[in-house]
Amino acid sequence: MRVLAVDPGLTRCGIGVVDAVRTGRRAAMVGVGVVRTPATDPVEARLLAISEGLETWLDTHRPDVVAVERVFAQANVRSVMGTAQAAGLVLVAAARRGLPVAMHTPSEVKAAVTGDGRAGKEQVTTMVTRILGLDSPPRPADAADALALALCHLWRGGASTRLEAAAHSALVTGRRNAYAEAEAAARRSRRNVVVRSQASSADSRR
Repeated sequence: MRVLAVDPGLTRCGIGVVDAVRTGRRAAMVGVGVVRTPATDPVEARLLAISEGLETWLDTHRPDVVAVERVFAQANVRSVMGTAQAAGLVLVAAARRGLPVAMHTPSEVKAAVTGDGRAGKEQVTTMVTRILGLDSPPRPADAADALALALCHLWRGGASTRLEAAAHSALVTGRRNAYAEAEAAARRSRRNVVVRSQASSADSRR
């Protein structure tokens, strides 16, 4: 399973892609990066830049699931609004591709990677570097957080993701079947109209 995880933010949006390796708690990093936007740009321009960056990552890496850090209320309302806006872009991009989305809290991610739900950023970065066997710590912290989120989902959300993917597939199949049935009914209706029309025409000639 391939997970593309996003640590949403308006100034820095961390993105990490991780593959599950065979079974168990093993994983391999596929890619990591940060989409940045200048604080001096208008909000709409910054959101557009983030959206385009996300689209590129999704098209390039073709994940099986998208994981997003759940947004919590903070004292800084402006900051949390920007984070929520960026998270919304992730949800829309995933929905457009029919990808299941999972959301995990920061404490869930920290606990999954370090064993401590209150771990600091440096501790998270150290453990991500060690788990993925990286030569150097991913920087900035937003990139490390995205990888930690991907690992968290692989270990804690893999089973639910497979169920969601199966349900989505069933839903799509059901829609296709319903569409096919509707088309067949429409064809039968058109044939009936033609038959009735021909019958009426024959009667009038008599």
